Amino acid sequence: MDLSLNVNGRPEQFSAEPNELLVERLRDGLGLTGTKVGCDTGQCGTCVVRLDGRSVKSCLILTASAAGSQVTTIEGVTARGGELTGLQEALRQEHGTQCGFCTPGMVMALGELVENTADREAPTEPEIREWLTGNLCRCTGYHSVVRGVQRACSASRAEIPEEIGESAAVSAGASASASASGKEV
Repeated sequence: MDLSLNVNGRPEQFSAEPNELLVERLRDGLGLTGTKVGCDTGQCGTCVVRLDGRSVKSCLILTASAAGSQVTTIEGVTARGGELTGLQEALRQEHGTQCGFCTPGMVMALGELVENTADREAPTEPEIREWLTGNLCRCTGYHSVVRGVQRACSASRAEIPEEIGESAAVSAGASASASASGKEV
């Protein structure tokens, strides 16, 4: 079937099998290998991307289901001028990346958390840890990731790319926490 997606701000037209997963299209079809395949069951969060502004696990989404949507992968997340976003820089400074395998999925999910809390106090440590329940990391123990989110939030509310910030405003709310934690996808 012929489909189209807007991926990282670029329109993409392609043919896909009805059972093709979004993660397969992104990695194999479009060469966007920053989105990782970890467990293939939606448990680890390495495949998190933004679909119309919401964090989703791309190993659980059929490409056909995403047709016509806006998809943002880790390759599409940069601050103006190609710099790291405030969140990415804070994670780097707090050593929240370690081996880096889980980092793209965490950045995609945590970016949504930072955006959803931009108009209130920074998320608490328990809120950040709850948000991370859908993302597994075997290196950091999450301590440095939590510190990185806290740093990003306190440093002038982490800089978010326009295309993510605009679409996230539409999806802000209670369902955001559920989607990032793997409770709804």
